[in-house]
Parts: sequence; structure tokens; C-alpha cells
Amino acid sequence: MSNMKAPLPQCAAMVRVQNILSGKLTITILWYIAEYEVQRFGELRRRLGDITQSTLTKQLRELEQDGFISRYIYQEVPPKVEYSLTDLGKSFIPILKDMKKWSDTHLM
Repeated sequence: MSNMKAPLPQCAAMVRVQNILSGKLTITILWYIAEYEVQRFGELRRRLGDITQSTLTKQLRELEQDGFISRYIYQEVPPKVEYSLTDLGKSFIPILKDMKKWSDTHLM
């Protein structure tokens, strides 16, 4: 049996946010999509540097399932896929900017 207690009801929303943002590069992915408005898979992979295709695919799928990004597939050869922020994702931009400001002040 686990000694872990369930989060307090007032913390449940924060636990959900933590679960959504807990991916290794999730915040950085959101930042790049917010910064450039639309990002293709290859562009994101180049910007992120050392990330495998499967890891990036997994994190993009999770962000899409959580409603932060949308994926648009062009019917062409080779396939072209673009990612952009949804309204929910756009509502997170001020928080991303505050996080960047805080990290620039305290971690640089």
C-alpha cells in the first residue's frame, strides 16, 4: 500500500497542470510554437536539438490531446504537418512569458 496521499481538492488543478507540463521539453515546445505561431515537425526538431523523433511525436500528441496545440495535415507528398496553438494554448502565452522573465532574472 502506498503512503502517498491524494492531493488536496484545492490543489487538484495544479496537479493537472503539472502532469500536462511534465514532459522533458513540453514548455520549450509550447514556447517555440507560440514564438513562431506555426511550426512544422522538422522545424521544431531542429530548434530543440537533441530530441528523438519518437519523443517529439509523443510530446506533440500529448499536447494535442490536452488541447494546447492543433495539428494540420496537408494532403501532399511528402506529407506536411503544421502545429499551432489552440485558444487554450494561446491563453497560456502570458504564463510562458512570465516564466521566461522569471528564469532570465533568477537563473541566468
